[in-house]
Amino acid sequence: MLDILGRPTSINVRKVLWTCAELGLPYRQVEWGAGDLSLHDPAFLALNPNALVPVMRDGDFVLWESNTICRYLAARAQRTDLLPAEPAARARVEQWMDWQATELNTAWRHAFMGLVRKSPAFADPTLIEASVMAWNRHMALLDGVLRDTGAFVTGSRFTLADVVLGLATQRWFMTPMARPELPAVQDYYDRLNDRPGYRVHGRNGVP
Repeated sequence: MLDILGRPTSINVRKVLWTCAELGLPYRQVEWGAGDLSLHDPAFLALNPNALVPVMRDGDFVLWESNTICRYLAARAQRTDLLPAEPAARARVEQWMDWQATELNTAWRHAFMGLVRKSPAFADPTLIEASVMAWNRHMALLDGVLRDTGAFVTGSRFTLADVVLGLATQRWFMTPMARPELPAVQDYYDRLNDRPGYRVHGRNGVP
């Protein structure tokens, strides 16, 4: 049985849970990072010394980093619709997954932590404003791509790139801030909602 370790409110845990839903994979979830299950417990640090979720355990094989876990699970299930085998097509999916993890995440971090999490470390209004502007600029870039494809991030087919960017899109819509109207992003958001796994994990139960 596959074990997924991490609280389900974490955006990175939700990536993995949604991927499992798309793959029809059974799993056991242990909510490390919630209640008495501290991420600094020696038992957890033995699995991930970074003290971060999610962690996946597949028998004796342990893996962390959410995007890597998603790729592993899709490859394990031989789901080339989600992660193509052909090198150029696979690279395109991984390009957008890497963009989410580096460029997009860097843009939204200060705004989300300040406006949603209310973290004192992210309370500077000037830095929040700069983060909002950067976040909106990146989402406008995504809007242009989605206008061109008319469907999903890499084309007409849903892939792992849409798992990670679908979650990022939900976060953009739910953060209380000024945002431009991006029709292609809105259509994308609505299109993802047709997928049962997204309704449960992508939108985190939010209607």
